[in-house]
Amino acid sequence: VQLQASGGGLVQAGGSLRLSCAASGGTFSSYGMGWFRRAPGKEREGVAGLRPGDRATRYADSVKSRFTISRDNAKNTVYLQMNTLQPEDTAVYYCATYSGNLITGSMLRPNVYNYWGQGTLVTVSS
Repeated sequence: VQLQASGGGLVQAGGSLRLSCAASGGTFSSYGMGWFRRAPGKEREGVAGLRPGDRATRYADSVKSRFTISRDNAKNTVYLQMNTLQPEDTAVYYCATYSGNLITGSMLRPNVYNYWGQGTLVTVSS
């Protein structure tokens, strides 16, 4: 599976961005998807996860109610809609996939993901 993330950029605080992650190879509809981020000087953080089938989601508390993860299986693409962005959201954002079933509580753990995209930089200015 190959993942290509895009959509990052520079935005002012309070603004919005939508990240996309296009997948190739494998059966996209059967994969769980996730978004992670790494801010300068910080550990990688799970941002959002989306389970295949029932499309259950899980969000980090820091982004809940501001970010939305979704997928379009016809386009083999997962999205991350980010609203009300804040400077602390500045990071490189990565998409990733996992196989199998996960409880929602595990969706933000990097070690359950098998394939990773290259990352896209989001910079939020104050």
